[in-house]
Amino acid sequence: MPRVILRGALRRAAAVFTGLALAAGALTTTAFAAGFVGADGGAALAAPSDLPLRVNQLGYLPDGPKRATLVSSATAPLAWQLRDGSGAQVASGATTVKGSDQASGQSTHLVDFGGYTGTGSGFTLLVGGQASHPFDISAALYDGLRADSMSFFYQQRSGVAIDAGLTGSEYARPAGHLGVAPNKGDTSVPCQAGVCDYRLDVRGGWYDAGDQGKYVVNGGIATWQVVNSFERARRSGGDAALGDSTLRVPERGNGVPDVLDEARWELEFLMRMQVPAGKPSAGMAFHKMHDTEWTGLPTRPELDDKQRELHRPSTAATLNLAATAAQCARVYAPYDSAFATRCLDAARRAWMAAKANPNVLASATDNAGGGAYEDADVSDEFYWAAAELLATTAETQYRDAVTSSPHHAKPADAFWWGGTATLGRITLATVPGTALPSDDLARVRGLLTAAADGHLSTMAAGGYAVPIPATGYVWGSNSAVSNNAITLAVAYEITGAQRYRAGALESLDYLLGRNALDHSYVTGYGERASENQHHRFWAHQSDASLPHPPAGSFAGGPNAGLDDPVAKERLNGCAPAACYVDDIGSYSTNEVAINWNSSLAWLAAFAAERRGGPATPAVQVTPATVSVPEGGSASVSVRLSAAPSQGVTVTVSRTAGDQDLTATAGSTLVFTPANWATSQQVSVSAAQDGDTVAGSATFTAGGPGVSASTFTATEVEDDVAPPAASCAVTYRVESSWGNGFTATVAVKNTGTTAISGWALGWTFEGDQRISSAWNATVSQSGSAATARDAGWNGALAAGASASFGFQATYTGANALPARFTLNGAPCS
Repeated sequence: MPRVILRGALRRAAAVFTGLALAAGALTTTAFAAGFVGADGGAALAAPSDLPLRVNQLGYLPDGPKRATLVSSATAPLAWQLRDGSGAQVASGATTVKGSDQASGQSTHLVDFGGYTGTGSGFTLLVGGQASHPFDISAALYDGLRADSMSFFYQQRSGVAIDAGLTGSEYARPAGHLGVAPNKGDTSVPCQAGVCDYRLDVRGGWYDAGDQGKYVVNGGIATWQVVNSFERARRSGGDAALGDSTLRVPERGNGVPDVLDEARWELEFLMRMQVPAGKPSAGMAFHKMHDTEWTGLPTRPELDDKQRELHRPSTAATLNLAATAAQCARVYAPYDSAFATRCLDAARRAWMAAKANPNVLASATDNAGGGAYEDADVSDEFYWAAAELLATTAETQYRDAVTSSPHHAKPADAFWWGGTATLGRITLATVPGTALPSDDLARVRGLLTAAADGHLSTMAAGGYAVPIPATGYVWGSNSAVSNNAITLAVAYEITGAQRYRAGALESLDYLLGRNALDHSYVTGYGERASENQHHRFWAHQSDASLPHPPAGSFAGGPNAGLDDPVAKERLNGCAPAACYVDDIGSYSTNEVAINWNSSLAWLAAFAAERRGGPATPAVQVTPATVSVPEGGSASVSVRLSAAPSQGVTVTVSRTAGDQDLTATAGSTLVFTPANWATSQQVSVSAAQDGDTVAGSATFTAGGPGVSASTFTATEVEDDVAPPAASCAVTYRVESSWGNGFTATVAVKNTGTTAISGWALGWTFEGDQRISSAWNATVSQSGSAATARDAGWNGALAAGASASFGFQATYTGANALPARFTLNGAPCS
């Protein structure tokens, strides 16, 4: 049974009961009118729908799997038809008998209409004269869900008024918890008795779930998933769909991707939860903050009159801060270097504080007014935080922490707020340049694909293609489905194997209606969709003046534990996959939470990416011309223009010209669907000769499955003076702290001819080490550094300039480099 569910059940059962009791008189029940058999058997009674055909009620992608489930006790295949919106039959076939589905107790058939390639709206499946819900087939199918599942976070924001222009008038509200009466506010919050003797400004962030508490360990995984969805899209080339002005947020139009604007609202809160310097436990993070007692249902946030308080710092919360702030430092650097620097500083301080306090655990009994979020094992959080810091800094101390962790060799397990090791594995497997040994990298990727294969096996065994076992229908089961689907999507990125993408998409089919209840668990998506999730102010069922949850809100899902009074009353004897009721009182099956919606948002963004027919990636080489000193060598960067469907080998060889020039190190390169965008270096050498002729040669980089590219290498003779300076460089340190700094470098073409592709070289005067860069690909060997254009900024017309930035560490003096070369020629 997944840890995520067991821990969630303990958290929610303790957390919500008091609040429910306060408001029980105001609740009504709108449970599904259905009977269920007991766990011990017999034939399954009627599901809460008269439609035996269960489909994704939103629809299907043209290039994705298209399967449905038929509930039928027939032992022989049955004929099916697919009809378009006009009623015309467009496809037909026979079902595949699957038999008993253990989790639902239903007898099932599989309907596979994946051979149909048309698009449109209003499709229906029919078997024996009975039709499914209508659905669409469209490449734009998930565009709305991608936006709505992210809008959930804006509407969960604390400390800011929710704008009717962004949400609609029914969801607009004043800012909550800013100290405006009756709020006590989050701008000056005291600690629990005995925890600290000062107050802290911890405004902002997202309300956690149906309650209005704010928890670092739940905010950590939710923030990571939101930011990781952008990080993954940027690797795949689909980040424009998550860019600026793509979401309904106040920050749209500021030049920063909206997904990152939204995540920053929580990141700022997480960093405010860090114990200030000079205080006991400095650098650690307070575990949580919330009301001293449970509020009733409903309670709008601006009307909450309870005192708020900070709870004792914990190692788990501190490592969540270290991990998410380290991720922030690398992802936000191209957009706000100062914020990225602040994130990295917070991450480093949190890491050191956690190492100094490795076993400060949250108490399971600290659940008055908010969930306990207890966690007795933080080794997984140590692994996750080390992986994020390694991916951002490439520093040895973090690599050693990763490779020495017991989690580094363990199978990739399911992840949740209390089990985060696989988040670290995903980062190590997918973020370029983690400085992990190649055999370690291959093994981590193998662990993730093995986990994905296990999910596919589980899906194949059941009637509804769900990536959790029959024992997995416990608290928050839907988040286990979506999290496991993320692992499937990561395996697709790593390998390019379509079976993993299909598995991730079929997991969405389950969540959107292809399930035992014929029910979509996402508000606003599907003919039979949740609309009464447990929430303090989206509480229409409790108070008709308040709204239903907005479109894109994600219910926790079936929970065989029946851990609330409404579930116990309405669902007694339910089959595990049917233990759900769309009632505001059923917090154990029908609450929302930021870490559940973050997994849905990640998955929706993945599903919404347009994927046409497989394109042939082109080899890209920069610079297009390179000067090679006689008797020496120079290098070029090689990458692909797009992800290949599987691993490809690129060979670099001389195809014409001076035989003194040869490709040496890196002449055979391997690119995979995971590392296609990572530049690899090829070294070109020039033999020492006795002539004074500066020979040149053409090299071709190509191979099966890619479009080849060429570049030219020219020998620089010993007795020939270096070319006249035709470039000028400005090197400026933007900010400096302790042992680190950021710098901006601008290079100008002062010559009279255009430059196509540039490589700027310099030598540091001290022990500076570059950890990350933006707008250029920067490499370093010893004190020598080289920055190569990023492709889009490689052309420099006469008089034109290009700039890039980097972040580095140093000790002692941080002297400026004295000399720069552009494509081998000295600059002034």
